Amino acid sequence: MTAHRTNRISNRLPAPPALVLVGHGSRDPRALSTIRTLMERIRELRPGLPVHLGHIELNAPLLPDTLAALGTGDAVLVPLLLSRGHHVKQDIPEAAAASPARTRIAAPLGPHPLLVETLHARLVEAGWRTPGDAERRTSGVVLAAAGSRDPDAAVDTRRTAGLLADRLGVPVVPAYASAAAPTVPQAVRDLAARGRHRVAVASYFTAPGRFSTECAAAAPRLAAAPLGAHPAMARLVLHRYEQALAAPASTLRALAPA
Repeated sequence: MTAHRTNRISNRLPAPPALVLVGHGSRDPRALSTIRTLMERIRELRPGLPVHLGHIELNAPLLPDTLAALGTGDAVLVPLLLSRGHHVKQDIPEAAAASPARTRIAAPLGPHPLLVETLHARLVEAGWRTPGDAERRTSGVVLAAAGSRDPDAAVDTRRTAGLLADRLGVPVVPAYASAAAPTVPQAVRDLAARGRHRVAVASYFTAPGRFSTECAAAAPRLAAAPLGAHPAMARLVLHRYEQALAAPASTLRALAPA
């Protein structure tokens, strides 16, 4: 082997740890299609980064199967989840611990300003316009989320609602499709009782599904599409990936978003 060939091999950078997107899973075929589009956006932003997908339930591949296929390789698991809760605190760590792969687990996607950027873009696509002074006093937004019995999930969702309210200049009320209160219809009624009849629903879901469809149906005026494969979502996934790689191993299990 020539010296030139030897030097070229020695100068090769090691392969980066794989990025494993962890989706919840859905019976709605649009969800899987959306996540695959998001994967392509991530690959476009980071050529050469291995990107894989594993689901917690309902869709193949399931996360344990994805991790098993990686063998003993390095991987960063990025939950496509918007807050802390049982899946983030229990299901994903348990799957990682049972795998031979050397894994790190990133924080959930939310809260983060890039989510607010995406929520705002989806509202604008649905017809939201920045209200004038008079309209601002009668306008509001319901941030429709999946819901969880974990109080940390509600904390994270309220933080996103606060960030979105700052961006829009109108009240943003978090509401839930299940497991928590208020529901979207109740939040709409509560805003109306405060004189805010121009209400939009922001869809705080990563992809289309039953919950997002039900929440949109409760919108009195306009309802935004789910977050989906917006370019900001791809940037956020990579941000969480890099955060996990940079974090000391002893802090990774806390999974607190920042």
